[in-house]
Amino acid sequence: MRKTIILFSILISIIGNAQVRKQNETSKPFLLGTIEEIDSKILSEKRILNIYLPEGYNQNDTIKYPVTYLLDGSADEDFIHVVGLFQFNNFSWINRVPKSIVVGIANIDRRRDFTYPTTIEEDKKRDPTSGKSANFISFIETELQPFIEKKYKTNNSKTLIGQSAGGLLATEILIKKSKLFNKYIIISPSLWWDNCSLLNVESPIYQESFKEKIDIYIGVGKEGLAPTEIPHVMEVDANLLSEKLKNTKCKNIKVSFDYLPEEDHATITHQAIFNAMRILYPKEK
Repeated sequence: MRKTIILFSILISIIGNAQVRKQNETSKPFLLGTIEEIDSKILSEKRILNIYLPEGYNQNDTIKYPVTYLLDGSADEDFIHVVGLFQFNNFSWINRVPKSIVVGIANIDRRRDFTYPTTIEEDKKRDPTSGKSANFISFIETELQPFIEKKYKTNNSKTLIGQSAGGLLATEILIKKSKLFNKYIIISPSLWWDNCSLLNVESPIYQESFKEKIDIYIGVGKEGLAPTEIPHVMEVDANLLSEKLKNTKCKNIKVSFDYLPEEDHATITHQAIFNAMRILYPKEK
């Protein structure tokens, strides 16, 4: 009887091990995208890029795709859930946005990269590495975009997504380097930086002579006071930006302002991008 039990136990163990081996042999990794590394001479560092390629992407066919550049694009930041939004909105029964390449730019020091120099001493003390956005913008323009356009099958449609300090950078690019992108999704921008000085910067997009077509979405939640000694309400600042853009003499600028009172600074990003997709890509009637 004891020998029978031992033999039965050995048999069960063999079957179990065989099943595990079979499962391991048939298991495959679940891939969301690829990881690229770009060696930036401007930033003097290597930067990680998370790349999502849409379903059906084939390096050997002639189809070219829009590119969405995502600030705060690390895997533990916004890359995964934003890619999910694109994948969901690409379903054939939804077909809300065109199939797109998504480039998530992983962070190293977001305060350094996303802010321009400030005259406010409290800002300098809070964020001592801040104020280098000019370098990061140059990196996007002269290194990152050419790298993506050379390696991947891209068309001329380029979207930028930024939230919070990333929204500040997206606004700075819109005002100072407007032509880098033709769609901007700006969410809860930290316009309070340097006492909202960015709102006073002159820009070609405010002039009637500006010919580029640019679509802008500005989304903000119920966020309240900014973390500054000089009082700033983030909803008000975002609305001021929206109104200034809407009052431009240029006829090619389209601006949509979206107030989401059920969301706050921490929760707004996902819903705002979903709304932006619907607004920036309206269905034809």
